[in-house]
Amino acid sequence: MRIKTLIAGACGLAVLPLTGVGTADAATAASPLQLPFPCGETWVGGGGSSKHTSGYEIDFNGRADDGNADLGRTVVAAGAGTVIMSEYRRTDGFGNVIKIRHSDGTVTLYAHLNARSVSKGASVRQGQKIGTVGKSSAKYKLIAHLHYEQRTSSGSIVPAKFNGTTYRYPNQTLTSRNCGAGGTQTQTGNSGNNGGGGNPYSAAQVCGSGFKQIDSQNLGSAGKVVLLYSAATGQNCVTTLRNSGSGKAAVQAYLQVQGKARKADSGSYQYYAGPVKDTARKTCVKWGGAIGSAKYDSPLEHCD
Repeated sequence: MRIKTLIAGACGLAVLPLTGVGTADAATAASPLQLPFPCGETWVGGGGSSKHTSGYEIDFNGRADDGNADLGRTVVAAGAGTVIMSEYRRTDGFGNVIKIRHSDGTVTLYAHLNARSVSKGASVRQGQKIGTVGKSSAKYKLIAHLHYEQRTSSGSIVPAKFNGTTYRYPNQTLTSRNCGAGGTQTQTGNSGNNGGGGNPYSAAQVCGSGFKQIDSQNLGSAGKVVLLYSAATGQNCVTTLRNSGSGKAAVQAYLQVQGKARKADSGSYQYYAGPVKDTARKTCVKWGGAIGSAKYDSPLEHCD
């Protein structure tokens, strides 16, 4: 996997002293931490750098072979909290680095940033922009990527969890569910249970910036499946949204571009399945989804 050969030996990973940290010592925040990128974006994580001292650090790129293509892309807060560090560090190789302390004392770290959008002492919401992907370091020559860590209040780097699920080391491709409208929603995420109420997420939030709805189909009273398109990227996106936020249900979303294999996401979800994305510029697609026994399968359509 090229992400390892590009980044290996690049990240200086000295454990930074924690300032202003609470007394709790937990591996995850009270509200589940999410991927530190906008809702619907897909990122490849690599944990194989020889400079990763604990084995639990992650270097993120948009693809395994994208070089500096990620330079300037948005980085968001994995969870709500207080910024306890926002500075340029030279000796340890982190360059522009931000640390956020969450309500239970957990700390998330974001390094090698191209720019920092928040200052020490600021309160941030889950999903709020805090900086951009970069390659800043006074110690190493890097390609653009985000170096990310989750730590206990005592400073130990621990296995990262996103949406309540432990990251699969050393490498995993993940799609961001950091979709809570900038972290202002009180719900705990797609895998949580808020005890009832409606769905706080829209199809556009799930699929991400630039996607516009072009079709939808109701799945009885359970919810709907939605097809979106981004003119900028030529991608279609499908998500299946439940109407209710009570408990969980079997939810599925799929997309099949003509001439390609079907892509799908399914599971026991509280709010939605997806986003499922594929490039389909001037190409027909089949799309659909299900909630429980309610199901929709489109014909081959939307070809222009």
